[in-house]
Amino acid sequence: MRIWVSRPEPGAGRTARRLTELGHEALLAPVLRIGPGDGPPPAGRFDGLILTSANAALPLAGAGLPAAPVFAVGRRTAERAERAGLRSVLCADGDAADLARLVAAHVKPGGALLHAAGGDRKAEPAASLIADGYRVTTWTAYAARAEAVLPETAGRALAGEDGIPPLTAALHFSRRSAEIAARLCREAGLSGAFRALAHYCLSPDVAAGLVELGVAAHFVAARPSEEALLAGLAASD
Repeated sequence: MRIWVSRPEPGAGRTARRLTELGHEALLAPVLRIGPGDGPPPAGRFDGLILTSANAALPLAGAGLPAAPVFAVGRRTAERAERAGLRSVLCADGDAADLARLVAAHVKPGGALLHAAGGDRKAEPAASLIADGYRVTTWTAYAARAEAVLPETAGRALAGEDGIPPLTAALHFSRRSAEIAARLCREAGLSGAFRALAHYCLSPDVAAGLVELGVAAHFVAARPSEEALLAGLAASD
């Protein structure tokens, strides 16, 4: 299959390589760009540092905070944190609920936690941790900014231009990137071509965002990981 990878770098390139290894052709056309956040992290000592995205690992490592255990939502995020030089990295290998449970197993209620996150983020796991008595400070470590127009390569493939191999499917790693991809296709007059793709979604939340826009999800990963998402490609063969 020829598959649209719309997630931002640096993850997009890795996903494209994995698709090639699996015998597919990747169309690398991100609809988001990762940029700096809104300033330095809060000063002080924290009992735990929370990572819900690999994109926050490098800014967190460069923040110069006192040593504290790092709680990462998934394996890729944990690996990125370790490569960035962060120590004592613990991995929930799951979703936000799993991450909250991991924190609770290592930090007592009342502890101070720093959530290094993106500008566009969900309420969890911070909401559950606050409800359980933790003091959670959120730091916008990075921002994911939407592209103004549909990437030309994606537009030409969706339009079926002569000599351009057509797209078969799209991988969606976040609700926001899926919604942006759908919006940019609509603005380019390519909504029908976008809906006709087989849409592979990282989680039920990602799929729900597409369904609200009238786009059917072809596959939803059993767990929110790249491996589980790519396994759906083999299941669909």
